[in-house]
Amino acid sequence: MAITFTKAPILRAITSCVPSRCFDNMTDSTAFEREEVEKVVKMAGVKTRHLAADDECSSDLCVAAAQDVLRSLQWDPASVDALIMVTQSPDYFLPSTACVVQRRLGLSDACAAFDVGLGCSGYPYGIWLASMMLQCPGFRRVLVLHGETPTRFSDKGDRAVALLFGDAGSATALEAGPADTSGDSKWWFCLHTDGSGADDLILAGGGFRDRFPSDPRKSWVHMNGANVFNFTIKRVPALVEETVTSSGVSREQVDYFIFHQSNRFIMRHLLKKANLPEAKVPMTIGEFGSAGGPSVPLTMTRGGLERPADRDLKLMLLGYGVGLSWGSALVTLPPAAVLNHIQLERPAASSVT
Repeated sequence: MAITFTKAPILRAITSCVPSRCFDNMTDSTAFEREEVEKVVKMAGVKTRHLAADDECSSDLCVAAAQDVLRSLQWDPASVDALIMVTQSPDYFLPSTACVVQRRLGLSDACAAFDVGLGCSGYPYGIWLASMMLQCPGFRRVLVLHGETPTRFSDKGDRAVALLFGDAGSATALEAGPADTSGDSKWWFCLHTDGSGADDLILAGGGFRDRFPSDPRKSWVHMNGANVFNFTIKRVPALVEETVTSSGVSREQVDYFIFHQSNRFIMRHLLKKANLPEAKVPMTIGEFGSAGGPSVPLTMTRGGLERPADRDLKLMLLGYGVGLSWGSALVTLPPAAVLNHIQLERPAASSVT
C-alpha cells in the first residue's frame, strides 16, 4: 500500500465546468422503454446529465474552468509553475493535452505541463502530485485540471452506461504554504492499484493494442457492473478506514467525505459499510450523472458544503474505479478558498494548428 503525507499546500480555488446541454433521462431518452429508464433512474439516481457536443472535449471544459480560476484569484498566467492535466479522454494521442491547454491558457514556457492518464481515481492522485511538486524549490503555484467526456465513448444502446454518464471538467489552484512549518499541518494520501481488474471497465479499441478494431463494440466503453460493484464495496470502506487510521484523524473530525459519484445505489451501500452519516456525504449524481474523476471537484463546488467563516473544512476525497485504481486525499479547505461552477456555453477553438 502507498500511504504518505505532504506538508499542506493552500487550496486557493476550484472551478467546475459542465457543457451547456442538459439531458433529462426521463423525458429525453428514446433508446429504451420508459419502464426500463425508470428502473435505471431509481437505482442509479441519475435524473439529468450534461453532455458534451461532438466538437467539445475535456480540454475545453478544463480551459474554461482554469480561466475562471485565474480570473477569480487574479493570478498572472505567467506565475503558474506547473499544470497537471488528468484525463482519460484526451484531445489527441500526441501531443499531450497539457501542452495544448498550456498554450490556450497563455502560461509561461517555464511552466511544467504533463498529462496523467487516470480516470475515476484521478483527482486524489492529481492533488497528491501537485502537493509533492510544491515541496520542491521552484514550484509555487500549480493548476490541477481534471476533465472527462465519458458520454463521447458510451454506446447509447448500452443501458449499463448510456443513462449513467455525464461530462465535466475542473480546475484546482494550489499554492505552496508558508515556509514556517511550526503548525505541522499535513495532507494525507492513500493510493492503490489492482490491474487484474483492467478488463472490468475498458475501452478496448482505438489504442495501439487494437487501433482500428474490426468489432465496432470495441469502440465503446465496456463495464462489468457486477465486478465493479464488488470491487467498490470491498475496497472503498477499507480505504476510508485506512485513511483515518494513518492520519490519526477520526471520522467525526472529517467535515465531509467527497466520493466519486459512481452510482447512488453503490454509494448508499458504501455509507452503510463505512459507517458514515448521510449528512457528511454530499451527492451530485442526480443532477450531473457520473462524470468520472471530475465528479469529486464537481461535488466540492455543487454539493452544498456548509463552510464556517472561522475555520478550515477537513475533507476526505475518495476516487475509485477504472484501472482498477482507488485513492484518498485528506485535505483542508480554507474559508477564503473560491468555489465556482460554470457552464461551457460554446466550444473554444481547440485545434493545434
